[in-house]
Amino acid sequence: MPVDYRAMIPSLSFRNQAFINGKYVSAASGRTFDCISPIDGRVLTQVAECDAEDVNRAVTAARAVFEKGSWSACHPGKRKKVMLKFAELMAKHKDELALLETLDMGKPISTSAGGDIPGSIQAIQWYAEAADKVYDEIAPYRPDSVSLITREPIGVVAAVVPWNYPLMMASWKLGPALATGNSIILKPAEQSPLTAIRIAELAAEAGIPDGVLQVLPGFGETAGQWLGRHMDVDMVAFTGSTEVGKYFLRYAGESNMKHVSLETGGKSPNIVFADAGNLDHIAKTSADGVFYNSGQSCNAPTRILVEDRIKDEFVALLTKHAKPWTPADPLDPNTSMGAIVDTGQMNRVLGYIEAGRTEGATVALGGAQARKDTGGAYIEPTVFTDVRNEMKIAQEEIFGPVAVAIAFKDEDEAVGIANESIYGLQANLWTRDVSRAHRLSRRLKAGTVVVNNVWGSDITNPFGGYKQSGIGRDKSLHAMDKYCQVKNTYIQL
Repeated sequence: MPVDYRAMIPSLSFRNQAFINGKYVSAASGRTFDCISPIDGRVLTQVAECDAEDVNRAVTAARAVFEKGSWSACHPGKRKKVMLKFAELMAKHKDELALLETLDMGKPISTSAGGDIPGSIQAIQWYAEAADKVYDEIAPYRPDSVSLITREPIGVVAAVVPWNYPLMMASWKLGPALATGNSIILKPAEQSPLTAIRIAELAAEAGIPDGVLQVLPGFGETAGQWLGRHMDVDMVAFTGSTEVGKYFLRYAGESNMKHVSLETGGKSPNIVFADAGNLDHIAKTSADGVFYNSGQSCNAPTRILVEDRIKDEFVALLTKHAKPWTPADPLDPNTSMGAIVDTGQMNRVLGYIEAGRTEGATVALGGAQARKDTGGAYIEPTVFTDVRNEMKIAQEEIFGPVAVAIAFKDEDEAVGIANESIYGLQANLWTRDVSRAHRLSRRLKAGTVVVNNVWGSDITNPFGGYKQSGIGRDKSLHAMDKYCQVKNTYIQL
């Protein structure tokens, strides 16, 4: 029976405090900030605004439980059991979590319930199962000695996550960090803190010890910066903009040289060759990739490179398949595209659209604010043509429902345009020529190359970027390594 999410709203309770050392508490300062829904601009609740004192309290608790060893030194099988219970409780409350995500961030309820929350649960389950299956090593050495290579939890980890996939991005970090025995302080984006705050008590109910998973809502320039500069935080795992990622590198260098992993911006090329086959299918899949989540995906294939002899045909098809992505009520289960996360981001995207017009690109579709009468933040699906790669809209991450089409003549020009970017998160390539697919996949400077699709990754695949798209990888077993110190123990027999 379909869930009536709208009917759930009157009885929905908003957790709005920090979660420190096993308890919900107000910020030490007593300050709060408004949590505003981009669906209609209404205030959902007032959330604790954490700052330096709250960070100090959380770090002290995280360090104490880490040194005590109740999580860091327990058998991996125990961590597995507790994490599976945590995932089970998330699944039990999946409808509530989906509704919180939609109200808080503005994405369609079908996306929250059908994608984000199941994906978050899967991440916790997957790393729970991996906890007791990752082995240490013995190095090949002389017969009169033994050289052990072991992984130890890195310590206190600050996980700073973005607003576009609030719970999923958190789970990509919580899963491997918890499985390897660390204490985690989760700092959700101020635009979307509600699911992070809610799952804290579910983790405690599952049996995760006090201090192992804490949540500090607040602003990046205060709570985020204090975590980045704290001398007793061993690592920052950050997903967000390249600009803020660079701040965390600076904070680490100016404090204790803590480890920093970054998954930052993207401007993914989507290269379509004339031999690719069914152009209508490719155009639809490309539109789906661009406009899913209102274009607020770091790997969205928004820079569409089309072989010049099919450019006009393809742009017409792309425009046709973009039209159904017209934004609508996020609480309607039939809605495909919802709101932009807040009015600030909406205005930023509209500014890029205006910059595209100013630089001489042609708006083939959209280009304006939508649903103004709702009080929410919505933008029409927008397609630009006649774009040059040096234009602002082709080089900078817009993070909104905007596609740009650029023509190319041959392989070399396509690869040159694709790689002419500060980013290298994902690249997409459409061709029926398997040799070309292999050849160009090697030449494209991106952490992920997807051939004949724009979707191609689940929790088993590493995700991260080249160049200014980040340092390190989320997802897969590779993610576990970054939350560990690798120790060599040499024993002379």
